[in-house]
Amino acid sequence: MAISSCLQKAIGSLAFLFFFTTISIAQNNSSAEIKSDSLYQGEVSCGTCMFKMKGNGCQLAVKINEQFYFVEGSGIDDFGDAHAEDGFCNAIRKAKMMGEIKKDIFVAKKITLNKD
Repeated sequence: MAISSCLQKAIGSLAFLFFFTTISIAQNNSSAEIKSDSLYQGEVSCGTCMFKMKGNGCQLAVKINEQFYFVEGSGIDDFGDAHAEDGFCNAIRKAKMMGEIKKDIFVAKKITLNKD
């Protein structure tokens, strides 16, 4: 009987550890899925033409706190013709931006150009 008692305690301990490990992993996964969008003020323009970033062709980019990021979630022609006289390939505009910086990309939720 002593062996089965030890075995029951061992199984109980393993079940206890498994239960709390599962809860811990679930909490870590749920917190990783929470995304907080921040509000930034900066500049918007063509990354390759105006900000002199390395890239393929004309791409929307932002300058936030002296750092440059290509934009995902909004395109360069979403604000008019990029190659027009006042387009992003010829002008840098100040803007308020809501989104998230992920590695070297600004994931835009909203970009509002300031009225210059």
